[in-house]
Amino acid sequence: MAESLAELARIGGRPDGGVDRLAGSPADVEARQWLAARMREAGLEAGLDEVNNVFGHPPGAGPWLLLGSHTDTVPAGGRLDGAYGVLAALEVYQALATAGHPAAARVALVSFHDEEGVSGHGFEGSEHFCASAPLASISGYLELHIEQGPRLEAEGLELGVVDAIVGIDRYDVALIGQANHAGTTPFSYRRDAGRAATRFIGGLRELVQAIEPRMVANVGALQLEPGAPNVVPGAARFVLEVRCPEPAALGAARARLEDELGRIATEEGCQLEFTPQTSWPAMAMFPGYVAALERVAQRSGLPWRRLESGAGHDAEILARHVPAAMLFVPSHEGLSHSPREHTDDRLLAQGCQALLDGTLEILGG
Repeated sequence: MAESLAELARIGGRPDGGVDRLAGSPADVEARQWLAARMREAGLEAGLDEVNNVFGHPPGAGPWLLLGSHTDTVPAGGRLDGAYGVLAALEVYQALATAGHPAAARVALVSFHDEEGVSGHGFEGSEHFCASAPLASISGYLELHIEQGPRLEAEGLELGVVDAIVGIDRYDVALIGQANHAGTTPFSYRRDAGRAATRFIGGLRELVQAIEPRMVANVGALQLEPGAPNVVPGAARFVLEVRCPEPAALGAARARLEDELGRIATEEGCQLEFTPQTSWPAMAMFPGYVAALERVAQRSGLPWRRLESGAGHDAEILARHVPAAMLFVPSHEGLSHSPREHTDDRLLAQGCQALLDGTLEILGG
């Protein structure tokens, strides 16, 4: 596992240890061709489809349990995000084939195109796969991934069984006040859009956690207009993102957020423009697969727990069509999408073993 991860990381590798393999880039295509060759060496029929998905399967027509993830990265990404799940899937197949286990004939592998959404809208490969003929040959999907967050490591845990992937709602927010001279306009006469925005942002954490404790929200960029140090902001614009694994809570959040923004806007003499931008639904993992992975985790003797994924994954696209589930291993210091992304080799090997055991549990031995 360590050797194959290092070899793949050299394709698009950076001097700082990170990886640049943006979907569709020469490095991304090279990595996919490398992976397809590795699959063929393992005895699979493999190639790239119309959108650069790499799909490898044993001879025959299936049905197969699909294992995999993605090999594209964000700019200056890490060497594990996505790639770990793909190479672990290949290692699982090789272990089964080498042992002559009949389950080898029931496993297929994939690296989906453009999971990250840097070059496109994201999940383009898995969406294409789910609208194409090969989907009919798939009985289900398992994905092993680094957590990309701090929870497992902080709690001293070594394995996570994912029971849901969060939904993501984004809203375009504009607060319209009145630009004016900052030196000559007393506070009581201002219609300060910047103050209205920061009042809302400052209370955002408490607001969403009162709706659902697992809900998180973010304002990553705030634009104040006209943007001069001596002018009261006449407009504040930002994108508000909200994530939660509970669909009903996301629905409740929309009304609560718009109400709170409206209340603050009125108090500050501003007008509110609140426009839904995009919405990715929350997706529960298949209960039967989650239970199977829980049995594997329990038998492993490793410290583990169930948890939701705070990031999107191809598994949520597959789960709309076939049974799907995920396993997590810890991310050191919760870092991902970074050259500092790291998980100890021991934990990576344990995750790969759990993927193997989970595959056999789902396939019935």
